Amino acid sequence: MSKVMISLPDDLLAEVDAEAKRRSTSRSALLAAAARRELRRRDPVQLAVAVERSEQRFRNAGSFESADLVRADRDQRR
Repeated sequence: MSKVMISLPDDLLAEVDAEAKRRSTSRSALLAAAARRELRRRDPVQLAVAVERSEQRFRNAGSFESADLVRADRDQRR
């Protein structure tokens, strides 16, 4: 395991320490979890593109009655 030195504003470090204490964990464990969570987040630009693509697909789908779709699906399963 590597050790790193980082700089944090005093008020942020105080919040990190208070939250680590509240969770009964270490400062390192809390910061590692926060870093992992942040790294798993999707890129906001990619997310916006995916949302736009999905919205465009809905616009292209035209109008439909959802009850008719459910009935058709149910009838196909029989």
